[in-house]
Amino acid sequence: MTKETILVVDDEKEIRDLITIYLKNEGYEVLQASDGEEGLLLLKQHKVHLIVLDIMMPHVDGIQMCRKVREIAEMPIIMLSAKTQDMDKIVGLTMGADDYVTKPFNPLELIARIKSQLRRYLKMSSAEIQDAHEIEIGDMQINIATHEITVAGQKVKLTPREFSILELLARNQGIVMSAQQIYERVWQEEAFQSDNTVMVHIRKIRERIESNPRNPQYIKTVWGVGYKIEKDH
Repeated sequence: MTKETILVVDDEKEIRDLITIYLKNEGYEVLQASDGEEGLLLLKQHKVHLIVLDIMMPHVDGIQMCRKVREIAEMPIIMLSAKTQDMDKIVGLTMGADDYVTKPFNPLELIARIKSQLRRYLKMSSAEIQDAHEIEIGDMQINIATHEITVAGQKVKLTPREFSILELLARNQGIVMSAQQIYERVWQEEAFQSDNTVMVHIRKIRERIESNPRNPQYIKTVWGVGYKIEKDH
C-alpha cells in the first residue's frame, strides 16, 4: 500500500478533513496544518512527499510558505485558492508551485493531480539516487557512497561536515546557495549568524581541493549572495 506522506495546509478545518479522508482512502499518510507557520514546523519534523497548500491563510500565507519551502526542498506543491484571477495563479506558480486548483474543487480531481505529481516526483527522485553515487566535476570525483574524493588522481580527505557541504554544492551545480541555506541543510538547524561558520568550512574545503585557493576552480563565491559550483564544469 502507498505510504507517501502528504501535508495539507489550510485554515479551514472542514477542507483539511475532507482532503484527508480522500487521501487516507488512497493509502497516503496525512499531516495537517492550519497555517504556513505550522506547516513549516511539520516539514522540519517529518519527511513529506507533497504539499497541498492554501493561498489565503492568517499569519504565514501560502505564497510565503511556498517561497520558504522552495529554499530548502523540491517536493511537489499544489496550491489551493478561492480566487480565479490569472494573476493569482501566476504568482503561485512563480513562487515554485507545481499545480493550481481553484476552490470549490472536486476531491477526485485533486487526488488525480496529487497522484500525477507524485509519480513524476518519485520517478525523478529515484533516477537522481541511481545517478548520484558518483559526481564528476572537472578533475574531481566525489563518491557519495564511500565519501572518497580524488582531485587530479590524488585522494583528498575532508571532515564529514566538509564533505556534506561539498556534496550539497555538487548536487546543485549552477545554483547559488547562501551561507544560511548551506548551514540549515548541512547542520539541520536554524541558521543564526552562520555566515562565518560556513565561510571557515568553505575555506578549509578549498585548501584541500583547489590548486590555488585564492583563485578557486571549483567552489565559486558570488559576492553578497553565496557559493556555487558551476554547472557543466
